[in-house]
Amino acid sequence: MTTIRRITGLVCLITLMSLYGVCHAQEEYQLVWADEFETDGKPDSRYWSYETGFERNEELQWYQPENVCCRDGLLIIEARSERRENPLYDPQSKEWRKSRQYIECTSSSIKTSGKKEFLYGRLEVRARIPVAKGAWPAIWTLGTSMEWPSCGEIDVMEFYRRNGVPYILANAAWGTDRRWNAKWNTKMVPFEDFLRKNPDWASEFHVWRMDWDEEAIRIFIDNEPVNEILLKDTYNGSLGEGKNPFMQPHYILLNLAVGGTNGGPTTPEAFPIRYEVDYVRLYQKK
Repeated sequence: MTTIRRITGLVCLITLMSLYGVCHAQEEYQLVWADEFETDGKPDSRYWSYETGFERNEELQWYQPENVCCRDGLLIIEARSERRENPLYDPQSKEWRKSRQYIECTSSSIKTSGKKEFLYGRLEVRARIPVAKGAWPAIWTLGTSMEWPSCGEIDVMEFYRRNGVPYILANAAWGTDRRWNAKWNTKMVPFEDFLRKNPDWASEFHVWRMDWDEEAIRIFIDNEPVNEILLKDTYNGSLGEGKNPFMQPHYILLNLAVGGTNGGPTTPEAFPIRYEVDYVRLYQKK
């Protein structure tokens, strides 16, 4: 009995110390902005604007405002199978945005560019992500100056398949000496790792967190560390003037891409694909 009491007492002490550590860390930050998506309708225009059309990575979706709304306390982005004429179509063009005669599916991407930008702090997003074939949801940031990738990119969350195997990723990218060629720090966690711990993982909401300061970017899922990017290693090449893109303000993007260079092939039965965000919260140190 004495041994059992000692073990029980030790477990309780460790639990209390762990909880104290989490609470103490949280006390270092104060909430400076949040969107809880409590008002039904379109995302709050004070904070969010839309990407439109074919944007990047040869993805399948045509981005449009119609595929995002706030309902029942959630931001909902839905990718839909829709076939219509591509208004950019040019049969003579080899550029992927113009060479497609048809739009095959639609989705939404929203961003806080020019409306809510931040330098350092804690970004926290609670979301339920889609894991259907071809789905490529993301929580990410871009720097406010310079062309990509010299502007800097932080991927707090990406989900997609590589060679048919699904992964959750946490990355950062910055500029090199070649245009549109990025240097990456990437952490890929097989989706199977999450399912082994919790078979219902995909049906539940989870919290993605980024802690960003003058020394590092640290990315977490449900308080578990996933990746650490040291800012001493993230200086741009010559095209980015040797600057560090993670020492400037960034803005937030939430999007649901489909297919493209990383999303991979999809199937008709995958649609509609739904991505739900409970909240976006930004903290900064007191």
